[in-house]
Amino acid sequence: MYTHILIPTDGSPLSTRALEKALDLAKALGASVRVLSVIEPLQVFTVNPGGLQAAYAEYERRSNEEADAILSEAAEAARQRSVPCETVKVIDRDPALAIVETAGETGSDLIAMASHGRSGLKAFMLGSVAMKVLAGSKIPVLIYR
Repeated sequence: MYTHILIPTDGSPLSTRALEKALDLAKALGASVRVLSVIEPLQVFTVNPGGLQAAYAEYERRSNEEADAILSEAAEAARQRSVPCETVKVIDRDPALAIVETAGETGSDLIAMASHGRSGLKAFMLGSVAMKVLAGSKIPVLIYR
């Protein structure tokens, strides 16, 4: 069945519940997991970018700290279940593309992730990472809600 599961997470409560369910699935299947955190770079549009260097540096520092904490907690949850786990952190403007590319680069045979369930105008305006992953993935995608 599935032997290597990619689990993208953003650390939100819904994403954390999906992570836990995916880890339980991996344990039942005897699969290994790779937990992915995607950091979106700070995007600021201004005519005077000179003063933004400190803001960029602080954003990068905090984003990396948050991603490291999320991945550390995920690795501990996997360890408690005796599920082999690797973690990876990627910086990309397009989280969905980063998820699909990471799945391909790592030989994953399943992507298991949360969907925040946005619909209507919110989904149109904000986009849905889960929907973009579904549309772009060549491997099965399991969506937890």
